[in-house]
Order: sequence, then structure tokens, then C-alpha cells
Amino acid sequence: MNDDISALLLNWLGNGRRVLVWGPSGIGKTTLVSELAAKMEACGSPCIGISADPGAPGFGVPGALALGTWRDGNWQVERLAALCTLDAVRYRLPLVQAVSRLSADVLAGPFLLDTPGVVRGPAAQELLQALIEAAAIDVLLAILPKQGTERDLALKVVEPMGAEILITAPSPLARRLSKKERARARTLLWDAWLERAAEHELPLAHLRMSGSSYRGCEDSTGRQLALVDGSGRTLALGEVTAHEGSGIRARLRQTDKGDLKDAIGLVRDAARRSDGMLGTMNTRQTGPPNPAVPQELISPSGDGADPACFVHLGTASALLVNGLFGDPLLHLRLRQQRRSLLFDLGDSARLPAKIAHQVSDVFISHAHMDHISGFLWFLRSRIGVTGLCRLYGPPGLADHVCAFIAGIRWDRIGNSGPRFEILELHRECLRSYRVQVGMPREEGEVHPVTHGVLLEDPGFRVRAITLDHGIPVLAFAFEVPRSFRIRKDRLAALGLSDGPWLGALKRSLTAGEVAGQLVLPDGRRVGVSCLAHDLVERSSTRRMVYATDLMDSPENRRLLIEVARGADALICEAAFSQMDSVHAARTGHLTAGACGEVAALAGVARLVPFHFSRRYESDPTVLYGEVEAAFKGFVLRPRLA
Repeated sequence: MNDDISALLLNWLGNGRRVLVWGPSGIGKTTLVSELAAKMEACGSPCIGISADPGAPGFGVPGALALGTWRDGNWQVERLAALCTLDAVRYRLPLVQAVSRLSADVLAGPFLLDTPGVVRGPAAQELLQALIEAAAIDVLLAILPKQGTERDLALKVVEPMGAEILITAPSPLARRLSKKERARARTLLWDAWLERAAEHELPLAHLRMSGSSYRGCEDSTGRQLALVDGSGRTLALGEVTAHEGSGIRARLRQTDKGDLKDAIGLVRDAARRSDGMLGTMNTRQTGPPNPAVPQELISPSGDGADPACFVHLGTASALLVNGLFGDPLLHLRLRQQRRSLLFDLGDSARLPAKIAHQVSDVFISHAHMDHISGFLWFLRSRIGVTGLCRLYGPPGLADHVCAFIAGIRWDRIGNSGPRFEILELHRECLRSYRVQVGMPREEGEVHPVTHGVLLEDPGFRVRAITLDHGIPVLAFAFEVPRSFRIRKDRLAALGLSDGPWLGALKRSLTAGEVAGQLVLPDGRRVGVSCLAHDLVERSSTRRMVYATDLMDSPENRRLLIEVARGADALICEAAFSQMDSVHAARTGHLTAGACGEVAALAGVARLVPFHFSRRYESDPTVLYGEVEAAFKGFVLRPRLA
């Protein structure tokens, strides 16, 4: 910038005129703003500035705008306005609104606005005009190349502006950073911000969310999260570290006074990528991704493998074996363990016979024929299998299973018949029975049940709730708890070696013991929370809920919504259309509309409606229409013949 323009600007700033600095990225806008502010301080007039580029802030934090005062050779941040995005074009309206709120606090004195590097096309013109009006700008200082296409296009943007326009050339020292360099620079700023953040647990039931669709799906971990009050004032800014069913865990740094309990959560598209860099999350997909059905879930005939009846849940995959209209039978495969779980045991002809040998646990909702008739196939397939299989269900399940077994002659099986442990859920306890084919039934122990947990495994757990179908029925929640992965790239960058201490770090995090310290290989003692931030990538809790055969009652709705809140997938019956609601009420089933309403109130990521009455087999679109009228999220639609 030549001396004449510099002197003119300093004179105008000294007289209280407001200056906006504009130009493409990497041309020296931020450096020039700081130089002008420093010169004003030297003249005895402290300068106020707004950094309005959320992707490459001159000062402040990525994903936010900052209001600051130049003091003692640097910008001192006074207020932040979180956007939770790095994209100044897509979210230009929230950006302009934030500038308006921040600049309203600047009543007098030198004022500088450092803008995003958006200089081409209608969006740039719209953003620039809006910023001039929002901040009551008097002078527009454009830093543009001396010649070339970029200058020509930029001039077309500034020509119609109402403010006084000055144009200057960039500093010869200015250099445009590459995408990787920009990502690295903003990530360093973001990590420095989070160093002074604290862990918070936020229940989703009491946290209103705005800014984008937020259903706690698998992309939630790593996303920027701000807490704002009703007027839009930013109270805290940080990063989601885990989604845990009914709530989220986040590292937040408070930026203003205010009660965080009554705050509104703000989430957009700024998120930490898999490489650890802060970037922009892809929000264009229409729903959570669902990979192809694994081969081990497909029957030998290839039937029952419709991808839309399939749910992927990290280390587990599940398929409705009989599709939408057949008997309920959900096959859940723990892919890394060569192990399967079954939910209900309807017609089993489509289930691969070898899978019966690998089933460790079966969860029966109730003993109506379409939910348990497949037990005979399962029993036959288990002949010769020495391992114990557990069956969970409502009271009376042991009698039903033993009746199946008693209906067959076992005179040639000796003492090598299939073995089962049957566990009945009686309110807050499990009554167990030992059953071996050809032998008398043995009554086992009574186990207390906490929070409905039937089975606790190192890699997953299964919970149950009791619902009403005229008889007690169980709905089940399969949960994969959050896990912790050591980032080898961070380990190497910090000069640390592998060893048993990493196992101790994971165990501390799993137990929630983050206040302690660990001894590193070089003898240093470092806090668990600090190591977790530097080295650990956390995966969120994953949850799938299976519910079928329940009447539409307030209590059933309350219980199901509670257990399904924030779930990755809800597999729920939608037996009848609203036009047949009288029949649904008489038989104790949900209508399609009720299924959608439950999913909407629970805020699930995916809904898999199933167990349709065969009266809709020729045209189930009426059911999907009613489901989707109530639930605006992602509904899996099957491939129909």
C-alpha cells in the first residue's frame, strides 16, 4: 500500500470512519489490518477490529467471528460469534448477522473489518454489500492484483458498492497458502483453543439444537459445537467428543457469562476429519451410509438380502431375514468374532444352517407363533453343537421352549443333546433355567437386572424394556460402547514409543478415569485427559433398537421413545395403515403413522419400518407415506417386487 493511501486511511480511522478491507485469500488483508491497527495504537487511538473469515481467521478461532481490540502489539479478543462452519459463502446470512451483532457494540473510534477472501460472482457481491450495510462501513479498501482475470472479476463485484472505494496493490511479501497449509494453520489454532476447554455432558433431551439437522448419527463426533443463548450470544465453543445415546460429550471452552443448561446447541458443517485436521463435513448425502450386505448374512438361495432391510452398526451388521411381511427374525452378525445374535425366531428357512452353530444368544420378544416357530429348525441345527446357547425372553419362555422339546422323542441322543440357558425377565431380575435335550430342566439362579441390561459383553451390551401387547413383550436395544483408538501418526509426531502404557491409557478412558496421570516411556508423568486429547480418536456409542408387537398406548410410547432416543437405527413394526387403526387397536399393533411419530420424537438416525400386515403386500406405499409424513428423517425403503 502506498504512503498516500496509508496516510489517508489513518486520517479517516482517526476521525472515526469505519473501514472494510477486502480482497482474495493470500493477498495480505490480515497483515494490512494489523499494520493499520498498530499505527493507530502508536497515535494513541486504540483500534477495534472484527475478523470475519471463519475459515482463516486473522485472530480468534476457526469456525467463529471475533471482535477484538489492538493492544500491546496484538489483537485481544473481546467477544466471539460462533458459526460452526468454515464456509463464508454457504452460510453468508449467519455470517452477516454475526457481523451485525458484533459491530453494534462498536459505538465510536477506529474500526476495521477483515473479510473472507470471496471475490467472484453474485455470491461475493451479495456478501460484500451485506457486510457494508451490517457494519455501517464508510470506506472499502480493496487489495487486488495489478492486472489479470482475478482483478477484472473483483472489480465487477466492487463497482456497484455504496461505500467510498480505495484500491491498492498487495504486498510483495504476501503468499497464498495451499489447502494443506490452511488446514494445518487453522487446526493449530483450534487445538490451542481446546487446550483450555473442559469436558461437559449434555443431555439431548434438554438441549435444543439449531444450525443443521442433528440426530447424533455417526458423523457427530468431532463436529464443532457452540452453545448460544436466545439472543444468539455465544456462551461456549468446542468439539463433540462422543455421542452416547441420550446425550453427547463435548470439550467446551466458555466464552461469555451465562447458564449453559438453558443454552441452544449450534451445529453446522465444521468438523475434525479422520486425519485430525479441522475441515468441512460433507452434508449432501440424503442419509447415513449403508454398505452392501455382508455375505454371511445372505442365505444360500440369495433370498432375504434386500439392502434396505439391512443395518450396519460399526463392528456389527443386522438383517431382517424374512423382509417386511414375513415372520420377525433379525440376524445380527458380530463380524470380527464369527458370532451371531438372533432377535426373535420366526420362520428360519432363509437363515444359513451353519449360522445356528455360531449363535450365542437369542432374544425372544414373546411367544406368539410368528416369533418363536423357528425354534424347531434352530433346535435341529444345534444337534451336535457342544456349546451353550442363551435364550432371553419374557416370563413363561422356559415353559414354551420345554414344550417344543417335549414334543419330540429323544431316545437316541443320550447325554449329548443341545444345551440352553433360558433367562426370563421378571421386572428387575432374570430367572434362569438350564435345559439340555433329553434331560430334566434345572432351575438356576436369579440375577438382578440394572437399567434393563440382559447381557454385558466386552464389545457390546443388550438391554430390554417390557411393553404391552395384551401380554408382556420385550423390545431390545443392542449397544456398542464407544471405543478408543491410538493415533499412530500423533504418537510418532510426539516422539513416543508403543508399550503397555497405551493399554493403561485405554483402560482409564473406558472406565472414565481421566483425572489421573500415566508414566510415559521416557519417565514423564502426563495427565490422562491431556494424552487423550493428543493421541486418542474416540468412536461414539452405537445403538440399534428392535421393537415389534406393541399396542399404541401412552406408556408404550414413553418407554420406547426413551430407549430409542438418539439411536443409530430403530427397527420398528408398522403393521397397519391409519385406515385400519381400529384393527390395529384390537390386535395390539402400531400403525405406520404411530411408528413414524415414535421415531420422530426419539430423534433416531434411521428408521426401518417392518412387520407389515400382508393385506398391504401388493402395495405398501400407503404405509411408507404415513411413516414419512410423521418422520422427516431417513427411512429405509426396501426393494419391492
